[in-house]
Amino acid sequence: MISRVAQGTAAEQLACRYLEAHGLTLVMRNFRCRWGELDLIMRDSEQLVFVEVRSRRHIRYGTPAESVTRVKQQRLLRTAAFYLQNQSLDLPCRFDVVAIVQPDGEAQMEWIRDAFQLT
Repeated sequence: MISRVAQGTAAEQLACRYLEAHGLTLVMRNFRCRWGELDLIMRDSEQLVFVEVRSRRHIRYGTPAESVTRVKQQRLLRTAAFYLQNQSLDLPCRFDVVAIVQPDGEAQMEWIRDAFQLT
């Protein structure tokens, strides 16, 4: 059986390849600070995209996208704000979610652009 860490890493790699195939460029993986972690930071033309990757083997307890709760969104927003300030960046940005379900090892992906906003 594959560990949760290995499963998460594989899901992030899969999501990254998928997004790159759709024209995004990888800036950084797994940015961490005291407020949280950003799975993928990508560039879509002149826009910076913070990507949360969620993966599940089945949807018995809800979809991967549903697991990005309001609390998780707030953590991502704080972490992204820290990243932008730390890098002295003033770019338009958005928050995307890539939800992956792998019931039989066959990945089914859902890319939710602009999944949530700064409020």
